[in-house]
Amino acid sequence: MSENATDRLAAVHAEIARICKIARREPDDVTLVAVSKMHDAQTIAPLLDAGHRVFGENRVQEAQGKWPELRERYEDVKLHLVGQLQSNKAEDAAALFDSIHSLDRPSLVKALAKAFDKVGQQVPCFIQVNIGAEDQKGGCAIADLPALLGQARSANIPLAGLMCVPPHGIEPALYFALMAKLADDHGLEGRSMGMSGDYATAIMLGATHIRVGTALFGARDAAN
Repeated sequence: MSENATDRLAAVHAEIARICKIARREPDDVTLVAVSKMHDAQTIAPLLDAGHRVFGENRVQEAQGKWPELRERYEDVKLHLVGQLQSNKAEDAAALFDSIHSLDRPSLVKALAKAFDKVGQQVPCFIQVNIGAEDQKGGCAIADLPALLGQARSANIPLAGLMCVPPHGIEPALYFALMAKLADDHGLEGRSMGMSGDYATAIMLGATHIRVGTALFGARDAAN
């Protein structure tokens, strides 16, 4: 992987620039979150050496095992939690991550508000929306979004925007367009949407954060 890391990173940045030109957007308006879940420090290091600094992890415990040491070597890393968060891990997440993309229920609002107060820092959060109404996925139901936003704002949770994962195997454009409308309707700028297979479509439809794993690290057994 190390000999291909720089080339893969450059290729993704080139594609972001190409799509942004078509969409009449600035590439700097799109944050590339390199999803490093299931990859060890040795695999991640080449991207860090190439200058990339924004990474995403799915699990708090996995991130705790590899990022503290990496951050001693690369102090300006920004770490995003892009997977589901259990309420009992809220304090650990608040201490480790710079952004949380999976706030999806009132109990987690309460847990995070308490955790932020305890660790002494406010971590920007994306509200995860179950955009395809899929029972097997996390995320707030669209109908419940206004109430959850109100609860988060009342708890002084800093809101970065909305996040979604569209249904697998279905054209994602309609789901990304719906996400963009929901963000607009609720006065939110951030749209965390798009992964390795569909980030070009997501950028065209307003993504501000794309979560890319396979295109940077190569294929693996687990989906990115």
